[in-house]
Amino acid sequence: MEPLIQIEQMSHGYMMAGQRMPILQDISLTVHKGEFVAIIGPSGSGKSTLMNMIGCLDVPNSGSYTLDGSNVRKLSDNRLARIRNEKIGFIFQSFNLLPRLSAMENVELPLIYRGLSQHERRKRATLALEQVGLQERMFHRPNQLSGGQQQRVAIARALAGDPPLLLADEPTGALDSQTGREVMQMIQSLNAQGHTIILITHDLDIADQARRVIRIQNGILTEDRRNEP
Repeated sequence: MEPLIQIEQMSHGYMMAGQRMPILQDISLTVHKGEFVAIIGPSGSGKSTLMNMIGCLDVPNSGSYTLDGSNVRKLSDNRLARIRNEKIGFIFQSFNLLPRLSAMENVELPLIYRGLSQHERRKRATLALEQVGLQERMFHRPNQLSGGQQQRVAIARALAGDPPLLLADEPTGALDSQTGREVMQMIQSLNAQGHTIILITHDLDIADQARRVIRIQNGILTEDRRNEP
């Protein structure tokens, strides 16, 4: 299996009252293409900071992070923005849809920044929305959609750019239990189709639906196990 993510001895912290407060400590992690990995940990464990590093929203103080062949720590801000747009599809707990745009327009939005033509954007957005079962809701605005449908739009937006990595941050956190199960079934289906997925959660039941579970505690990886198929 080919590595998509390679993290070596990555550490990160923030300055507070003149002292550096460590958040991540000597993290080493490899994720191969096609894996479905859940990163679990309680509030304050460092999982959100690790997610920010994996998502190229921040860069580590030390160590290395290579994503799909690019050494992230050495990239400029502009290059990091391009990596986020081309290499990572984000799925957020709060959906992050623009209320005045239709489902189609929300899915198209990240593709505008790639410089794709309107025809190509519409083609990709249509295919992505069909993939998540929203072909009949393409021109509805978020307030005309249920929570589960809004999360499906967010998943379609992540898929439309065909990124090598889907990064899901508590994707069921704003949903009722039944809708959450449906969203997790969709995420599992996407992984079965070959998509690499990293899911951030504090819920062990959600984490156990992934093929691999990594636990973080006090900024240190304390467990890395594979679930039985």
